[in-house]
Amino acid sequence: MNRTLLLQQVLNGLAIGSVYAIFALGYTLIFSVLRIINFTHGAIFTLGAYATYALTGSQFGINGLLAGATLPFRLPFVLALLGGSIVAAICGVIVERLAFRPLRARGADPLLTLVSSLGVAVALVNVTQYLFGAEPYSYPDPLEALPAALNFGTASAPVLVRTVQVVIFGVSMVVLVLLTYLMNATRTGKALRAVAEDTTTSSLLGIDTDRLVLLTFVISGFLGGVTGTLIGLSVGIAGPYFGIAFGLKGLAVIVLGGLGDIPGAVVGGLVIGLAEAFVPAQYIAYREAVPFALLFIVLLVRPQGLLGRAQVQKV
Repeated sequence: MNRTLLLQQVLNGLAIGSVYAIFALGYTLIFSVLRIINFTHGAIFTLGAYATYALTGSQFGINGLLAGATLPFRLPFVLALLGGSIVAAICGVIVERLAFRPLRARGADPLLTLVSSLGVAVALVNVTQYLFGAEPYSYPDPLEALPAALNFGTASAPVLVRTVQVVIFGVSMVVLVLLTYLMNATRTGKALRAVAEDTTTSSLLGIDTDRLVLLTFVISGFLGGVTGTLIGLSVGIAGPYFGIAFGLKGLAVIVLGGLGDIPGAVVGGLVIGLAEAFVPAQYIAYREAVPFALLFIVLLVRPQGLLGRAQVQKV
């Protein structure tokens, strides 16, 4: 592989991996606080993408309850992205109130909460299909004034990357920086880390754990909405189930990076993105298996993940 092709694949992998990373952060935030996997995250991801599509003033297709519907206004894409992500955050609040809080208040087994979130995820996907149908949608191109691809090489050895991928990478990095700042440099972030470390002790010290759990779902839902829109901008909205595949990859990312570890989710997403980018063209049909094969190999060598800490059992 020559240097130009190598750089091309690295840039493609970083663009893909950055999206996986912010998607997986939604999983990671919930797991770090409640120690459960939120299976509704993929469905909220999909709802955020549809909400952004609606806010751009685009018309829905011929299927579903909202067939042919369109909003009476049209927002610029950036505002539609923020609006769709806020809708996804509100969905996260509703999920927390309906599927998580009642079971948590009763001290239910975490497995029951896991099953509850899985049931809500299936319900949300079916509601989405009932409302919008199963046909694919594409966003109006907000980057039409820009060139279709940017050259990161030279005129004689071009390294072309789609402009939308560069934008996605930039937005992903901004989101990651803001989240890192929130978690490490604010009182709210420190309180969230305290709750993640020990919920009971945090409550005894005067931290409002219920409020922070709710905030975690808000942030997680918002990240899901951002990710759904970014993926939809790149490849379109494939249908109500298109969040399911990314949900599975998100699980692979957080396990690979280390369960509950935010830097680990970022590293895991970038590693999987790079691994997918380097799959040879003749084996492209097997690219979806790469993240899970890589996960299997890493867990054999390091069960706690790349950046995870081994759990110490006290007896």
